[in-house]
This record gives sequence, C-alpha cells and structure tokens, in this order.
Amino acid sequence: MDIKIKKVEEINVVELAGDIDASTAPPVQEKVLPLAEPQAKILIDMSKVPFMSSAGLRVLLSVHRQATAREAQLVLVGLSEEIQDTMSVTGFLEFFTTCDTQESGLEALKNA
Repeated sequence: MDIKIKKVEEINVVELAGDIDASTAPPVQEKVLPLAEPQAKILIDMSKVPFMSSAGLRVLLSVHRQATAREAQLVLVGLSEEIQDTMSVTGFLEFFTTCDTQESGLEALKNA
C-alpha cells in the first residue's frame, strides 16, 4: 500500500495505491484519520485501488464519522466499478460524496 498526502490549496489530497485489506487498512487509517480536523477538506483518490475488503470499508466509515463529527468535508474519487458496487450494496455509498476524477473532486470541495 502506497499512501501519498499532499496539499492542494486548503484541501488535503490522499492518494492511495494498492489493495486495502486487513493488513493494509491500519496504516491507511493511521495516516488519514488525523486529517479529519474541524472544517477540513479531504479528498481521497482511490483510482489506484483495485480491491478493498471489509477492513477497507471500516476505515472509510471511520474517516467519514470523524469528518462528520468535526464538520469536515470528505470526497472519494476514482472508485473502481467493483468497489462502487460493493459500497452500493452495503449502503456505504450513500454516506460519501464521490467524483470520477481528482479534478472534479477538488472542484466539488472548493465549491462546498
């Protein structure tokens, strides 16, 4: 799992690459959760994540809850069709704002 975090203006952009499963979910949560500060804007780019297990879904839910509690904004971009399907079936998709590209996600956060 490769985790890159950069700032684009006031937005924290997290680029994930690799599978998110039981072995890689803890470091993802460790790096991403602290970004959910009050009023923060977070974009998680998952365009290079081919597979996500239930452990990955739990990490996303944790980040969502933390962001919501602190009035931060969170956008997921680049979800594969398989991950979108899994999130849709489990009802997780309705918790998140999603965009196809990093550019459209940044635009959505800037206008929020």
